Amino acid sequence: MSPFPGVARAPGAPYVCCRMTSERQLLLRFLPYLWPADRPDLRRRIVGAMAFVLASKAAVLLMPFAYKAAVDAMSAEGPVSDALMVGLAMVAAYAGARLGGTLFDNLRNAVFERVGQVAATQLAIDVFRHMHRLSLRYHLERRTGALTRIIERGTKSIDMMLYFLLFNIAPTALELVVVCGIFWVKLGPPAVGMMLAAVAAYILFTQRVTEWRQKLRRQMVDDDNRAAQRAVDSLLNYETVKYFGNEGLEARSYEQAARTFQESAVRSETSLAWLNIGQAVILNLTMAGAMGYTVWGWSEGRMTVGDLVLVNTLLMQLFRPLDALGWVYRSIKQGLVDMEEMFRLIDTETEIEDAPDARPLQVTRGEISFEDVVFSYSEERQILHGVSFAVPAGATVAVVGDSGAGKSTLGRILYRFYEIDSGRVKIDGQDISNVTQDSLRRAIGIVPQDTVLFNDTVGYNIAYGREGATQEEVEAAARAAQIHEFISSLPAGYETLVGERGLKLSGGEKQRVAIARTILKDPPILLLDEATSALDSRTEDAIQTSLREVERGRTTLVIAHRLSTITDADEILVMRGGRIAERGTHGELLARDGHYAEMWARQQAEERTRQSGD
Repeated sequence: MSPFPGVARAPGAPYVCCRMTSERQLLLRFLPYLWPADRPDLRRRIVGAMAFVLASKAAVLLMPFAYKAAVDAMSAEGPVSDALMVGLAMVAAYAGARLGGTLFDNLRNAVFERVGQVAATQLAIDVFRHMHRLSLRYHLERRTGALTRIIERGTKSIDMMLYFLLFNIAPTALELVVVCGIFWVKLGPPAVGMMLAAVAAYILFTQRVTEWRQKLRRQMVDDDNRAAQRAVDSLLNYETVKYFGNEGLEARSYEQAARTFQESAVRSETSLAWLNIGQAVILNLTMAGAMGYTVWGWSEGRMTVGDLVLVNTLLMQLFRPLDALGWVYRSIKQGLVDMEEMFRLIDTETEIEDAPDARPLQVTRGEISFEDVVFSYSEERQILHGVSFAVPAGATVAVVGDSGAGKSTLGRILYRFYEIDSGRVKIDGQDISNVTQDSLRRAIGIVPQDTVLFNDTVGYNIAYGREGATQEEVEAAARAAQIHEFISSLPAGYETLVGERGLKLSGGEKQRVAIARTILKDPPILLLDEATSALDSRTEDAIQTSLREVERGRTTLVIAHRLSTITDADEILVMRGGRIAERGTHGELLARDGHYAEMWARQQAEERTRQSGD
């Protein structure tokens, strides 16, 4: 069974990140969106739309015969009154068939519209859900700008693909068969052979040129992705650009990417002109030959003037979708390129998966234990070397050490953002690799060093801690985090927008929002990942007061940079080179006069220097 709703795969076929090996495989991946198994209402709409397609084609094919009959009636010998009545009747029939064709086409579109929109929406949801299932490793390496463009083009392509497959390619093939039958009867086998040869030449020419254009299209898409990625990266790092005065460098980098895309786009669009010219030559030569053959038949008395009208009208009606067939073929090929990139996202392996028999985590006390944990981000970069420690229920354990010692890695492992190489991590005796990720992460609350907020209101960002929280609960959490009064003083109160990544708030305000969000979540386990290291001392003292309130009654793991913030911890672990070098209380570690005492002395000296400088 496919792990992605609406996406089918062959039994036993693995989901891996790879390029599609053929367009046929892409179409097979696409078909479940065309004929969704769990939506009989959409299937009925597709059947209804196809019925309108057949009705439209029937009406369109009747038009030339009515036109021919009207012309023959006008040119026939006999009473003018009789010819007038027949001619008027055929004109009415012609107008009715023409109206019917337009009517059925629009009814088809109205019936099918929901199918296309549902398919595109479902595809977007599938991709979005899968993006959130991917590991932290993937998201640290991703290019946000290019990713959003891939998803945007891929989801838009599915509606186009559905429309073309159902309402252009299949009906055109049907119309070609019918027109061949009419030509066989009216003009004979030579005319049919000529028309089929022309259609074959048209299709072959279109295919060959389009294949050439696809290379240009792929290059253009790649250049477009690079230009978008360059722009997004630059805007996300707006402050860094300003700090270093590199606006000119960024502009030149973007200009280079944009001009590269410009040249690719020019080559792609220029090639389209040559394709259109070649198609026009083939189609018009075919029409000239068929009509000339009809005129020759009229000269020998085998055909009427109406037959010339019939052949002309049939060819014009056939050429219209055939002319569009070239555009459709190009669009499908381009859509396949866009869908290929999007399906590659869906096929990206999910690094962290729940075990088949995984059960929800049952937190009774909240005790955490790391047992001989070995971890590396890559084969060349081992971070943790057999780390073992425990955080008793309700206790506070702090982890300190130099940069790169592996402190923050402990928090990522606790959240199971990565799989460890060996050892075990347990909560209340339950191996976290055997419980569901959702239940594990719901049991842990975090206040990170760099709090990133959604570009929404303050109230929304606090309420994000627990879905369905009431306004009263949000305000209570804000009071506990000592930020309610500040929010109330704002003109829009809890409806105040915080801006992109929360940049409208100061560092201390963002940290208090993060604390309020965690208070609202009310988790039994708390992770403080250098929550105050980026703040000034006065703000840090205020935040520490709020954090102590949050820690009360919870099992707390503190990853700290400033040692002054963890002097009251029940135990302090000192990490060096991915190992626990020292452990004990603040007083015990100072008395040992080891690495911790050295770090403490250095930080105290830095603090005195800073104060004297102030």
